[in-house]
Amino acid sequence: MIDFKSKYGPWALVAGASEGLGAAFAEILAGKGLNLILIARTQSKLESLAVHLKSIYSVDIITYSADLSDFESVKNFISHSKVSIGLLVYNAAYSPIGYFENIEEHRLEKIVEVNIKTPLLLSKLLSQDMIQRQQGGIILMSSLAGTQGSPKIATYAASKAFNAILAEGLWNELKKHGIDVLASCAGAISTPGYKNAQNTGDAPGTLSPMEVASSSLNALGRTPTIIPGFTNKLAHFFMNRILPRKWAISIMDKNTKDLS
Repeated sequence: MIDFKSKYGPWALVAGASEGLGAAFAEILAGKGLNLILIARTQSKLESLAVHLKSIYSVDIITYSADLSDFESVKNFISHSKVSIGLLVYNAAYSPIGYFENIEEHRLEKIVEVNIKTPLLLSKLLSQDMIQRQQGGIILMSSLAGTQGSPKIATYAASKAFNAILAEGLWNELKKHGIDVLASCAGAISTPGYKNAQNTGDAPGTLSPMEVASSSLNALGRTPTIIPGFTNKLAHFFMNRILPRKWAISIMDKNTKDLS
């Protein structure tokens, strides 16, 4: 068992932390004794979560309301926070649903900013101090949608493929500095956002936020990539090892066509 406070403390930053999976990561990390920086757009939700966690765990919590498409704002906040961040969990994502032809250019740009630019530059920024201390951890949330073309969420899926490949490369590069890196390629998670997008009930293999967060944190330092949940592992095996690529894309089309 890893002593998270010694290995990744004293502070962890959770981006996209106001509810759902981000809040689950925050609760588990608080239970492990790490102080938290929680970043998301909605300050009221961040403050509510902070009050809840402080009432249970003896940790310090800093909240910051920010649009994670604005990396410079996040960078400026971190530079003035004067705390040592030993663990980054990047959970934030922007995922407009619709066919490529119907998605406006500014929304495509935001996918790149939130899902690619900010996790990339935030990993660069925080890893510099981790390298100096010769310890730390980075978790980038990816998705099973990013393991093949996914109609109706094509650009979102592509951005998640970027994070998975980035994390795998950094896993190898940064381990010599004592830094653990993980891509968590989750399937469906019963978050508020997922429930709002579903019209046909939960997909097979849907997990709770706590299940995904726990599996991801347990895998940190053990492997470059994890797929939480047995059903999701099995689905990934068939979709990417057994079926022809065009069949896998067609199956994704059937699974995503009712999203709204």
